[in-house]
Amino acid sequence: MAWIPPFKRRSFRLRAFSAHQKTFAWRLLHTHRTRVKSTTRRALYRPAAGLLLITGACLVALAFYGLATVPDVSRLRQTNPSTTALIQARAVEAQEQGRSFAPQRSWVPLSRISPYIQKAVIVAEDASFYSHWGFDWEGIKEAAVRNVEQGRLERGGSTITQQLAKNLYLSSDKTLLRKINEAMITFALEYRLSKSRILEIYLNVVEWGQDVYGVESAAQHHFGKSATDLTSEEAALLAAILPAPRQNDPLLMTPYLSKRQEWILYWMEKQNGVPVSADVR
Repeated sequence: MAWIPPFKRRSFRLRAFSAHQKTFAWRLLHTHRTRVKSTTRRALYRPAAGLLLITGACLVALAFYGLATVPDVSRLRQTNPSTTALIQARAVEAQEQGRSFAPQRSWVPLSRISPYIQKAVIVAEDASFYSHWGFDWEGIKEAAVRNVEQGRLERGGSTITQQLAKNLYLSSDKTLLRKINEAMITFALEYRLSKSRILEIYLNVVEWGQDVYGVESAAQHHFGKSATDLTSEEAALLAAILPAPRQNDPLLMTPYLSKRQEWILYWMEKQNGVPVSADVR
């Protein structure tokens, strides 16, 4: 039997033990790394989950607050609003400027409002008025794209119902709480009132110039006639000034007003110039 030197035998055993140690060390290191990664993930997820939970709770609280503060709009089915938040704000503004405030207002039913002005306002302000439930998501998206392209905020994509909610009940503050209230009131108006009634109220309270409110007062102030007698050209011109009624004067025709009037007339003619008067629901 051959004699094996002790040194070589010890060397073999050392190499085998070293391999075992390496395997054990690798497993230990891998387990440690896994635990570290798992601990790190938990450390990252916990604050994110907590923040998400807090955000959700805040949104729910704001929604409940909005529901609790929504005015009773059902009375508007039969009762015309005696004033609006916008008129009250303009009165305060006039007082601060040291001038008198005498708003021109005259209520007329929808049946006595020219179909031309009804159509012109819908074309100019809310082309999807009869098909949406308060919010025109496509319009909002298009407005956002246009604002980005032009580098400034020009259009907000607000529907006629949204504008009516702001006009009747809300301040001009641009806060999250006000936007929630606007959304709640918009839903309430759409749910409680018919489209014809929403349009009738809007046309009778919207601002149409310095201290001029409602289509009848606008027709008398700008053209010396009743709202029922407005022509298509006059209706398109009145609708053209709505984005900035206190800055634009239909009697002082500007290139902007002329172009906008032509655009409104084009779409009125394209849609036969007759508004959809029957409720869709």
